Amino acid sequence: MGSERRGIGRPIRMALRIAKLLVFVGMTFAVSVASAAEDAAPKVSFQTNLGEIVFELDREHAPATVANFLRYVTEGHFDGTVFYRVVPGFVIQAGSFDAEGKPRGVHDPIPLETATTPSNTRGTMAMGHGDDPNSARAEFFINLADNKALDRQPDDLDNKTGFAAFGHVATGMEVVDAIAALPLGGVGPFPGAAPLTPAVIQKASVLK
Repeated sequence: MGSERRGIGRPIRMALRIAKLLVFVGMTFAVSVASAAEDAAPKVSFQTNLGEIVFELDREHAPATVANFLRYVTEGHFDGTVFYRVVPGFVIQAGSFDAEGKPRGVHDPIPLETATTPSNTRGTMAMGHGDDPNSARAEFFINLADNKALDRQPDDLDNKTGFAAFGHVATGMEVVDAIAALPLGGVGPFPGAAPLTPAVIQKASVLK
């Protein structure tokens, strides 16, 4: 009789273990799904001397660009840099230069992602690049208007045109507009396009 009881108890204990395992797996999966959903649109805060700007990034359509931008944020690259280029009615630009016009070191360039990214509408942010479309590093700009001329060209089959919009201003567009309205004539890589009173990014951080 004792052996029979042990024989009955073993499958019951096994069933309980399997049930607990399934519950654990289910909870882990739910947490993973929730984390993935949360991370699909990470937010970054820029504390500036004119106020806070919060960006919501578009990891779904610009994964490499977002990863690159977040790397610079977490490394503190943007802290103490300025918006060094203002073109009223067009864009404001920032990235790697301080108030004295001195540049900071950057990482290797990233590939262009305009084949999947949305249009450069007002409030979106996009990576800057040179003549080589795959030369974007840390320089980015915020669109002050709907700049569809900066989008990928319709006949581009090789993803070589346009500027990749990888996020948008979630809050603080009034701060962006205030920067755009500053008197110009300061120092920087675009002579005459920098604000006379520097618009400083005091701290950039990923919001939890």
